[in-house]
Amino acid sequence: MQQNTNHTTKNLPSLRKVLVIGNGGRENALAWAIRKCPGIEEVTVTPGNGGTEDLKGCNRLNIPTTKHLDLIDYCLNNKIDLIVVGPEAPLAEGIADTLREHGLVVFGPGANGAKLEASKKWSKSLMKEAGIPTANHWNAQNKKEALEILERIKLPLVVKADGLAAGKGVTVPNSIDETVIAIKESFEGKFGSAGNQIVLEEKLEGPEVSIFALSDGNNFILLPPAQDHKRLKEGDLGPNTGGMGAYSPTLLISQKDLDEISDLVIKPTLEALNNKNIDYRGVIYAGLMLTSQGPKVIEFNCRFGDPECQALMPLMGPEFAQLLFACALGSISMAPTLSVSKNCSACVVAAASGYPEDPRKGDLIKIFLEENSSLRVFQAGTELDSQGNLLTNGGRVLSVVGEGENFDKAFKRVYAGIKQIDFPGINYRKDIGHQVRKS
Repeated sequence: MQQNTNHTTKNLPSLRKVLVIGNGGRENALAWAIRKCPGIEEVTVTPGNGGTEDLKGCNRLNIPTTKHLDLIDYCLNNKIDLIVVGPEAPLAEGIADTLREHGLVVFGPGANGAKLEASKKWSKSLMKEAGIPTANHWNAQNKKEALEILERIKLPLVVKADGLAAGKGVTVPNSIDETVIAIKESFEGKFGSAGNQIVLEEKLEGPEVSIFALSDGNNFILLPPAQDHKRLKEGDLGPNTGGMGAYSPTLLISQKDLDEISDLVIKPTLEALNNKNIDYRGVIYAGLMLTSQGPKVIEFNCRFGDPECQALMPLMGPEFAQLLFACALGSISMAPTLSVSKNCSACVVAAASGYPEDPRKGDLIKIFLEENSSLRVFQAGTELDSQGNLLTNGGRVLSVVGEGENFDKAFKRVYAGIKQIDFPGINYRKDIGHQVRKS
């Protein structure tokens, strides 16, 4: 963990009630980690999922993220001290702005800051202005323009939908012909309105890592780096997904590397946001590729990664909730020092049949796994029926997360645990963490 804070300290206000907004595995993991903070009496997740109330001390509230006025009424009537917004879509739609306008304390950027993720074109422009290392890129408003760019460059190019596409709007072609197909698919509606504009990028080579900075608008703290596995199939093959597993900390990044990334990427990003009068209180998630020319930003996200968040949360000390609270209040210096476990953490996602194109829903889930201090389940695409049966209700159904003093032990626990979960068509990669596993 690396910090960039001032040294003025104040006492945090009382933190007793927290609302987490979202319904995925990320939000279940956040709620679980927040609940560990001393003094917190109640953590509520909305709209949550079938496993929310399995988390000790956590409640489920069924208010959709689009019902801003209902959320405001609930928070004011129930004296919610802190709201943590998990997903990118409500952030891009301005939910944090609306809540703050009513005097509520929110961890998550406003719509202007969420453009870091909501518009690849805007994000690339900000990187260029700030001198942040990234791939060369070209913006295209239509298919004709994109194909003309491809004809001029004469190399396979990465094709990115400009808008939000649930983590699936990126195609990494291996040939010019595959690039042409990806361009046509985007403009023909594969990603809905998110693909009405695209960004074409040069292909970079190297391993990818995820960097998470918690920002109060002026200062930040870096969490342990993680590594995600985007492809559906073993050997990093198949289509891109929202993420099939992760581990933390990644051994590809040293403390010296983190210091360099802080100076090269996070500091200038925050300065560039400030220069645009954007008060960014939330997560700056930088997806980096470690190239032979040094680290380069592939993309920014305005929230915790999923499933990286599930891998990170077990490493967070009991001060984590107070750190989010201090960031949301605009003064990270009020937070106690965050303790971070020295353990290794591993996360493997169990996906539904047909994921990512057409995941099947409504299948009965059987969980025989007994959770303990080193092994747990964070549910995501699940729901309870009227009889209380747990059913699949999304592409990524759940994550199994384990810790150990080394990665072999952590992954051994996870893979033993995931074998104790069953639903028709269950699909998971058996090589998550291959970069750090010895067995």
